Amino acid sequence: MQPQQAPQQTAPVQEDERVVVNRILVQGNQRIDQTTVLSYLPIQPGNVVDPVVLDVAVRTLTRTNLFADVQIGVQPNGDLIVQIVENPIINQVVFEGNSALTEDKLREEVTISPRGIYTRARVQDDVGKIVELYRLSGRISATVTPQIVQLDQNRVDVVFEIDEGPETGVRAITFLGNTAFSDGELREVMVTETSSWWKLFTSNDNYDPNRLDYDREQLRKFYTNRGYYDFRVVSSIAELAPNDSAFGITITVDEGDRYNFGDVQVVTENDRLNADFLKLLLPIQSGDLYESDKIEQAVDALTYAAGSAGYAFVEINPTYSANPDTDTVDVTFNIREGQRVYVDRINIIGNTRTIDPVIRRELMLTEGDAFNRTLVERSRNNLRALGFFKDVTIEETRGSAPDRSIVNVTVQEQPTGELSVGAGFSSVDSFVINLGISERNFRGRGQNVVARVEWGSLRQQVDFRFTEPKFLGRDLRAGFDVFHSRYDLSEYSSYDYRSTGAGLRISYPLNGYTLLSTRYFIKSDEIIVPDGYCESFGSGSNALCDQVGSFLNSSAGYTLLVDRRNDPVRPTRGWTGSLRQDFAGIGGDVNYVKTEAEVSAYWGITPEWVVTAQASTGYVTGWNGDPIRINDRFFKGGNSFRGFETAGMGPRDLTTTDALGGNFYAIGTLELTLPNRLPEEYGIRTSLFVDIGTLGLLDDRYTLTSAGLPDATIADELSLRASAGISIHWRSPMGPIRFDISQILAEEEFDKTETFRFSTSTQF
Repeated sequence: MQPQQAPQQTAPVQEDERVVVNRILVQGNQRIDQTTVLSYLPIQPGNVVDPVVLDVAVRTLTRTNLFADVQIGVQPNGDLIVQIVENPIINQVVFEGNSALTEDKLREEVTISPRGIYTRARVQDDVGKIVELYRLSGRISATVTPQIVQLDQNRVDVVFEIDEGPETGVRAITFLGNTAFSDGELREVMVTETSSWWKLFTSNDNYDPNRLDYDREQLRKFYTNRGYYDFRVVSSIAELAPNDSAFGITITVDEGDRYNFGDVQVVTENDRLNADFLKLLLPIQSGDLYESDKIEQAVDALTYAAGSAGYAFVEINPTYSANPDTDTVDVTFNIREGQRVYVDRINIIGNTRTIDPVIRRELMLTEGDAFNRTLVERSRNNLRALGFFKDVTIEETRGSAPDRSIVNVTVQEQPTGELSVGAGFSSVDSFVINLGISERNFRGRGQNVVARVEWGSLRQQVDFRFTEPKFLGRDLRAGFDVFHSRYDLSEYSSYDYRSTGAGLRISYPLNGYTLLSTRYFIKSDEIIVPDGYCESFGSGSNALCDQVGSFLNSSAGYTLLVDRRNDPVRPTRGWTGSLRQDFAGIGGDVNYVKTEAEVSAYWGITPEWVVTAQASTGYVTGWNGDPIRINDRFFKGGNSFRGFETAGMGPRDLTTTDALGGNFYAIGTLELTLPNRLPEEYGIRTSLFVDIGTLGLLDDRYTLTSAGLPDATIADELSLRASAGISIHWRSPMGPIRFDISQILAEEEFDKTETFRFSTSTQF
């Protein structure tokens, strides 16, 4: 630092006077070195200065925010005197009076910090940011007063004195001008809610002008998707109550008339994109009710069609012409496209663990292919279906030539290992704990490894599974299983079942949405009953006693899976179905054919309201004179039929109360996913469900007496069971948790029911 000099008298430079600078002297600097000041100064010795140049120099030094005051003058001998007053250094930043917002939250918002340079402008700017933060949290009347505490060595403490004021809620939302829809229906569209004491986990009941602007747009979408083409929000007025406790919001709307689509046309500049053909792809027909979402769907359909033809960079501009006399809207889709584009290069970005070949093998495009937007979307779905990535985006940019495109595949890795723990409770205190370790992306190569142990009052199981998704470098998914399990069903069916075995699996896609899987398993099954059981119940125990012992089961089977969902993670439309068959009797002691089929369909009423319908059925029959043993029958309940315990429904031995399983089942499920009214960060999703079905149809040797008459001790009538309830999925900090609360609608008196079940897992 330069020695402090006594201030020298400077003479002002007259407007018409130009002075040559002899030397430059800096005065008043304490912390900032003279060379630093001179580096910012746009004047050097030998320069000619006038009032304009000096004014520019003052402004330049002021803009550095290093100085509270800057004065520049010239002495008669040509010395340029720069007199400065340095801005102080901030010692600490203190918040007082805050309780609704944490200090960490406030520090994230402000720009000043200890050891930084104090300026009044920055402090005032931070005051505005803090007030805005409080406003967004529902405290409209919050005030912030900055206080400066002077310290030695040109330092200051900055204290923000905060008066948070009361939390400002919303006491009422009123609509004017609406006739087609009620106030209640329109409130459901809005994010802003009226305040209530029980709304503890939401901030949407606090008044926020930005949120209200978003609500105006939501109302516009709501109306324009229901035919009201010229709908508009005339005004939205928020009036604060006299006690400053809550706002009353009044929204005035002009619904206008209800319109239909009139003339719909497609206009294209390129003859290779046939306009008549493209028009057939539109989800719009003349005379349909006007819906703004259908315009977006039409643009997407045309974009994909152009992409399939190899035109990556197309611009689709819909134009509208309203006809108030006929209440119709004419829409013309104007398509402008570039030349045919080929993939120049594919860049993989963001994969910190997964190796490039694992990602590239899921892409349906390679370098040199004609760009196809449909294949790009399928590639994105393939990557999302892996479950390796939190987010997948595929974007194209222009390449090395006008007809070349660079495809950037950006992925965001997510945990693929899972440490799972599950627990279930029933109405008779049955308890099960699951412990498993799985890795869906072993060593970043896409291999799936699962090791699992299950221990409970019903089942103890150990198994290990390994799957290679690209066996021999081909589109073949191969793997093997090794397992040992014991089912202690003495509480429900008076027997123990033990099974030890291994199996091989291989699957391959038949096309883009159909998968065929084949398998072979060999296992040793053993059925054990308590000592003296058969002697105690005599002929009444025939359903179990003639099956005691060990049997070798050698079986081969296949599964045909069709997936036509629009999204593999959270579908809102489409369907998926499967057919599964197993043939036992390739050697061994067991002969049967087991068939199962399942289909699920999805309807998105809105992106948040999704209806899922599921139906499944199965049948097993023996051949070569073999009956179906109890361990090869179907048992339903628990996760497969909510409201009933595992093996809690179906045929039963009334003498021993043993669950016998069934040779046939049919189950239907209807589920409605509800909109999430809580903030997304809570990770809670709720659905309502109804399960309905039946299970039964044992072999005659178990349901008839030796005289060929029905056995009154065996209940097997294929009676209907039904339950309804609510499922809550919570993405908690410890991992995903699911709760099922059920109410039985139809049951048999011998069934075993439960009202509550939960499971949880933790990712690593």
